[in-house]
Amino acid sequence: MNHPGTPLQTLTEKLVARKEGHIGWIVFNNPARHNAVSLEMWQALTVVLKAYTEDPEVRVVILRGEGEKAFVAGADISQFKEKRSSPEAVAHYNATADEAAEVLRGCTKPTIAMVRGYCIGGGTGIAVNCDIRIGSDDARFGVPAAKLGLGYRFAGIRRLADVVGPAFTAEIFYTGRQFSAQEALQMGLINRLVPAAELEQYTQDLAQTIGNNAPLTIASVKRALLEYGKDPAERDLALCQKMVDDCYVSADYKEGQTAFMEKRKPVFKGA
Repeated sequence: MNHPGTPLQTLTEKLVARKEGHIGWIVFNNPARHNAVSLEMWQALTVVLKAYTEDPEVRVVILRGEGEKAFVAGADISQFKEKRSSPEAVAHYNATADEAAEVLRGCTKPTIAMVRGYCIGGGTGIAVNCDIRIGSDDARFGVPAAKLGLGYRFAGIRRLADVVGPAFTAEIFYTGRQFSAQEALQMGLINRLVPAAELEQYTQDLAQTIGNNAPLTIASVKRALLEYGKDPAERDLALCQKMVDDCYVSADYKEGQTAFMEKRKPVFKGA
């Protein structure tokens, strides 16, 4: 991938971030290991997502893998001996990965996983923590924990179940097998299935469509969806209502009405 745009400084060359218009790109750049995620990549993912969250120019975030073979094929096992060799090291690794997953899940900007090739284990975890998943026809999904004897914690299982339901979550975990893109579409694991040659353009067009819409409206819907994912007693419905009210007193609301009456495309500023 060689997109024009403004590169962001990250903690490792294996996670590339750059801005292109209203789109913030995040590229898992470890193709020699099918973009398996290292400890440093988890750390960098958190840093970049926080930067995009605070950047008013970024309206949509796209996550993808470098090359044509994988989105993310799980954790970088080559690091296990060094980074996960003791209970303390395992706890540190898990906390780092958990923080990245939480920041991705809670990102206030819409997030899109552009999935080509292998999306396995932690890759599936990253994808389901995005708002929207677009898969190519050669994408492969799976969580092989049962084939490795790994325990999978509640948060990861719950998030997958939120996306595909308990029955498909059970099938994914119990079998540990890989699922085709068509099967993923049937389960609701991906929103759309497109030919591999069209994946990048389709995803960019989708991001551009979202980016051209009113940011305050998008943010209010994203907040409502985040609250929906919480236990009912923990939901901040007052915040949801405030964000809706903010839309109606915004300049963008007036711009939307004016553009409709003038039969032109609105130009939203996020205020």
